[in-house]
Parts: sequence; structure tokens; C-alpha cells
Amino acid sequence: MARTALAELSDKIMLESLTRILSSNTVPLQESLIPFIPHLSNDPSLLLSVLSSPSLARRPTTLLSFFKWAKATFPLSHIVHSPRPLHCLLPSLLSHRKFPDAKSILCSFIASDSLSSLHYSLLHPKKTQNPTPTRELLDTAIGAYVHCCRPHHAAQLFYKMKRMGIKPNLLTCNTLLNALVRYPSSHSIHQANEIFKEMVELGVKPNTRTFNILIYGCCLECKFKDALEWVGKMGEFGCLPDNVTYNSILDALCKKGRLNEARDLLIDMKEKGLFPNRNTYNILVCGYCKVGWLKEAATIIELMTQNNLLPDVWTYNMLLGGLCKEGRIVDAVKLRDQMENLKLLPDVVTYNTLINACFEWGNSSEGFKLLEHMEEKGVKRNAVTHNIMVKRFCKEGKMYEVGKTIDKMKESGFSPDSVTYNTLINAYCKAGNMGEAFRMMDAMGRDGLKMNSITLNTVLHTLCSEKKLTEADQLLESACKRGYFVDEVSYGTLITGHFKNEKVDRALKLWDEMKEKEIFPSIITYNCMIGGLCQSGKTDQAIEKLNELLEFGLVPDQTTYNVIIHGYCQEGEVEKAFQFHNKMVEKSFKPDVVTCNILLHALCRIGMLEKALKLFNTWISKSKEVDVVTYNTMILGLCKERRFEDAFDFLAEMKEKKLMPDQYTYNAILGALMEAGRINEAEEFMSRMVEKDEIVDLPLKLHKAEETVVREAPNEAASSSRAPNEADSSSSAYSEQISELCNQGRYKDAMDIFDQLTQKGIILNKSTYIVLMNGLIKRRKTISKAAH
Repeated sequence: MARTALAELSDKIMLESLTRILSSNTVPLQESLIPFIPHLSNDPSLLLSVLSSPSLARRPTTLLSFFKWAKATFPLSHIVHSPRPLHCLLPSLLSHRKFPDAKSILCSFIASDSLSSLHYSLLHPKKTQNPTPTRELLDTAIGAYVHCCRPHHAAQLFYKMKRMGIKPNLLTCNTLLNALVRYPSSHSIHQANEIFKEMVELGVKPNTRTFNILIYGCCLECKFKDALEWVGKMGEFGCLPDNVTYNSILDALCKKGRLNEARDLLIDMKEKGLFPNRNTYNILVCGYCKVGWLKEAATIIELMTQNNLLPDVWTYNMLLGGLCKEGRIVDAVKLRDQMENLKLLPDVVTYNTLINACFEWGNSSEGFKLLEHMEEKGVKRNAVTHNIMVKRFCKEGKMYEVGKTIDKMKESGFSPDSVTYNTLINAYCKAGNMGEAFRMMDAMGRDGLKMNSITLNTVLHTLCSEKKLTEADQLLESACKRGYFVDEVSYGTLITGHFKNEKVDRALKLWDEMKEKEIFPSIITYNCMIGGLCQSGKTDQAIEKLNELLEFGLVPDQTTYNVIIHGYCQEGEVEKAFQFHNKMVEKSFKPDVVTCNILLHALCRIGMLEKALKLFNTWISKSKEVDVVTYNTMILGLCKERRFEDAFDFLAEMKEKKLMPDQYTYNAILGALMEAGRINEAEEFMSRMVEKDEIVDLPLKLHKAEETVVREAPNEAASSSRAPNEADSSSSAYSEQISELCNQGRYKDAMDIFDQLTQKGIILNKSTYIVLMNGLIKRRKTISKAAH
């Protein structure tokens, strides 16, 4: 008893001494506390007593300095790593309204609190160790957990306030709601809606920002109907929508290509007395650029100027991005120069957009020049710039360079983010190295980065391309259960995969499942569905989906129409294809070269060559774009009809337009000449092409020649007895032997076998003749070079 009393007396004296020193400002704090280090080290409870001292509670700054000194001096003490010192210190800070300091020390503790001991102590307070948390403490703690990217921990503290009947601050509620809707989990947005109901029950009056946060959450999930319902509810709470309200919905609609709905919303906005601001116009510019309507985007910029809203760097960056998306790099660079002339300095986004486009469109040298120009102009690289470089090197398989780029990224103060990891995962997936891809996903988790929809969709795409549909289905299901943000791309990827593997019922079931979960498809997802139905011979059902997307206010793109036209053509319904084409043209559809090629191929395939020629001439007369495929289609159609002179005219015209013939062009002509029994002309044609250096190494392999030439050849017999009109089954072995000898460069041996077979009257596969001619021409070229 005597010892205990003595110890208590000693503790009391020590506490009084520490309190006296901390209350005086004469001696520097650190120096004055040095003699007490042994006592504080042997008796950790002394630290708690000092922090709880009523006389020091009036000096929150001194207490905070003492707390920080103790943490630095006793880093290994268990008491420092428990939440108890915080519970002693925080009441003083909060009562003196030092909220930033309170939040700062809470954030510091939360960051290293792997066992969530502080969170547990706040939810389950023990009177002997920490008192019941106050409103100020819980408000501040919610802000701290949100700051530390733990919104679900913050939400539990909100529910604690609800149980205690404590009315939270409106700022706290808005902070929590904002963190939840932006967290990459669909469950979080649902929870935000629930918390809104709870806060209203507690008597917290929402403001316009509260509704804007919830509307933004609806837009993230493409629940536009719900977003507009929130706009309607604002009046019930005395709130009015503002530009942020409408801009959030406009932005989401434009990103999904629902431009008709965006236009209607813009009208509604003006009727409410709200005038579009610069952000509104920028959103519209972005929306038009996304669907490739660059002229319309330019019109919006003109409209901005007319309304005395000068375009800013963001506006030009959007238009520049639209040009880059179409591969118009030269025009994009000119636009950057225009920006400089208007005293709008291109920023890191401008350069990142241009550099990425250069790499994407195969102009790496220009990309590196822009990197140098960027540095000369004093524009510093950001994480996006480094990620663009990582993507480029991944694309080229230069993983050593990838490592160096990531090291440079870290040296510049940027940590690898989700984009970095997703790029690496995508690269490993494309290389078929799924083990390394999953290892990267684990590394993401260790770095505190959650798998997002891009990560998920990348892996899903790879599994589908490898026909591992069961694994893909399981991954999607597990992602949904784990609360990851699954979007329409996830479903679109799987739907496409199942269609490609002729699992139509499963694809349709996934579509229904997506709708049930209120995941609304974008135009891209609709195109997946429409394309799959057309590919499965269900073009009429595809039309139903087209009507459905139009009802939703989505704007069909070129792909939508072309896929349906191609579907009709595949089913042999060419007349329906033209009827649909004409009907869509009336509704502002602008056919492109792909449309033309689809229709030309369909006409040639069913023997309607004259109609194909008429379509081709009409297309050319309108100065519309044509490509190599267009000419190959026409040449093949003419050759099938034995109209070789016309085919050669098309070949000449093709060259005049700088459209270089490829292996399919030559295969079409050679195959048709041989089918007609005109072997000498075929060889002469091939020789001329070699002499003009138009064929360096014609890549004619046996199976390719069969696929390209024989598939499109007419059924009728050739007109000359010198040409083989039907290959005998016994000739296959000889054909393979000749082909193998040619591959080895043994052309003389191949020719000897050919002569023997010809004398015996054995007919060879047509492709064997082409391979043999190609070999002889290669031999001729080799001899010619040696002579020179």
C-alpha cells in the first residue's frame, strides 16, 4: 500500500512538473522535456495524463506539439500506435475549433491503422478508455476517412451518428456523398442514395450541391431517368438546379452519344432561365467530336464566340482530339498553331493528345519531335505523358524500355497508376501471358489500386478472344458480387464473344441481364448486339435493336448502319440492303467507303455486275473516297465475267489514284486468267509486274491462293484445254510436293515434276500453277540481279 501511494505521489508530482513546463513559454519545448524522457518511457500512462490535463486543455497548440514530440521520441511505444492518445488530445483541438489540425492527425493515424483500431473505438467507445464521441469528433472523423479514400468506413460513422440521434453537418454529408458516388463500386452509389434519405430524416436540409452530387452518381451509371427525377425533387427542398446540374447530365448524355436527348435538355435548361456557360458549350463540342461530327463541333465554337464566350484551351483540346481520332494529325498540328496565334498556350493535354495520336497512327518520329517541342516550351510531362510512352513500348513489345519509362515516371514524382497497370495488363493479355497479367492485377492491389472497369474489360476481352467463355462468365459474375463497377463494355465484350462462338442464346441472356441491372448500353454496345445478330442471320432482329436505340435517343453511327447493310447482303437480301440504305440516307446517314464496298461486293457476288459498275461510277462522280478494297472488288467482279480489258483499265486507274495493288488484286487477275485457260497471259502479266518492280515478293502460299482465288472463281469450265478445269484427288500429293520444292528454292526440280505430270495428263490444283509461276519469276529475278 505504501509503495502504491508513493508511486501515485510520484506520478502526481511528475504530471504537475510536466504541466508547469508545458504551461510556460520560457524554455524551448524539446529541450525542457529531455529530463522526462526516462519517466515517460517507463510509464506510458503519464503521456495520456498529460494529454488529458484540464489545465492544458486550454492550450491546444501546446498539446499538439507535445503529442508530435512524443510520437517522434517514442516511435516503438505501443501507446503511440493506439487510438487512446488521440481521444485525449482531440477534445481540446475540437473545442477550440482547430478542425484542420484535428483532421490532419486523424488522417496520419488512419493511414497506418491497418487493424482499423481507431474506427472500432469510435463505433464501440469504452468509458474507461475513451468517452462517447461528440458530433464534432464524428464530423471530423468522417472527413478524415473520406480523405484517406475509405468512404465506407466514413459511412459507418455516419450510421453511428444516426443511431445516436446526432445531426451531422451538411458539409460532412456532402463530403461523404461525393466520396461514395466517385468510388469505383456500383454499391457505393446505392449507399449514397440511402444516406441521403437518412440525413433528411435527421433534419439535415440538402442544398443544390447535394442534389448535384446524387445526379452525378446517376449519370455515372447512365441512369438518366433517375437523374432527371432528382432535378424534379430539388424544388421540394427549396433548391434550384444550376449550370452544374445540367452540365453533369449533358456531359453524360454526350459521352454516350445520346445527342438528341442532350439537345432537348439544353432547351429545357434555357426555359428554366439558365444560359449555357463555357463548360456547357465545351461539353457539346466534346460530344460532337466523340461521334466524329467535327463540322458540328466547329459550329458550336462559332456559337460560343457569338455569345461572347471565347473558346479556351479545353475547347480547342476537344476539337484537336476529334481530329486526332480520325488520324488527321496535320490538321491537328495546324490547330495547335492557331491556338498559339490566339495567345492560347497549348498545355500538357494538347501535347499528350498529339503525341498519342502520332504513336497510334504510326508516326513515331513526329511524336518524339513533339515531346522535344513540349519541353522547349516549358510544358512538363505528367503521368499521362509517361503512360503514353509505356503504351507505345508495350505495343512494340519493348518491355525493357517499359521498365525504364516507369523508372523515369517515378523519378519525376509520379507513381504508376491504374492506367499504367491497365496498359501492362493489356500488353500481357495480347501476348497471351495471362499469368503475368494476373500478377499485375495483384501488384495493383498491393499498391492500393483497385481493379476498375478497364482492368476487368481488358481481361474479359482476352478470355473471349481465347474462347475461354466459361472463365469470362465467371470473372464477370465474381466482379459483380465483389461490388466492382461493371459497365456496358463488360457486357458488350462478353456478348460479342458469345456471338462469335455461335452461342446466340447466351448472348441474348447477357443482354437481358445487363438491362435488368439497369446498365444502359451505349451506341458501341448496341453495335455489338446488332453486329452479333446480323452475323447470326437475324438481321430483322437487329433492326428491332436499331429502333430501340433510336427510342432511347442514341445516335447511330456509320458502324450501326454498315453492319445492318452487310447483314442483309450476307443473307442474300441485297434488295433489302439497298432499301435500308436509301431509307437511312433520307435520315441523314452519310455512307462511307465501307458502305460502298459492302454493296459492291454483294452485287458482284450475285452476278449483278452492271449495277455494281453503275454504283461505282455514281460514287466516283460525287468525288467520294475509294480505297484498294473498292478496286479489288470491281476487278474481281470483272474477271469473273471474263472482262479482262476492263479489269486492266481498273488496275491502271487504281495506280493513277496512288492506290497500290496488293496480293488480292493480283490473285484476282491471275486466278481468272488461269480459270480461262490463259496460262501464258497469266505468266506474262506476272512478269510485267516484276519488271515494273510492282511485285517484290508476292506472298502466295498454297492455302492463301486457294482461299483468295478459288473461292471467287466461276463454276463453269475453263475455255482452253491447256488449263486444268478440275483437280483430280490424286494430284494433291504432287501439288504439295511442287509447292514444297518452290519454298526451298528448288524451282528446276519443281518444273521437272510439273513437265512429267503434264505429259501424263495429271491435273493439278490451280494454286499450284500460281505458286510455280511465282517461283519461276523469283528465279528469273535472281539470275537477272547476278548478271548485273
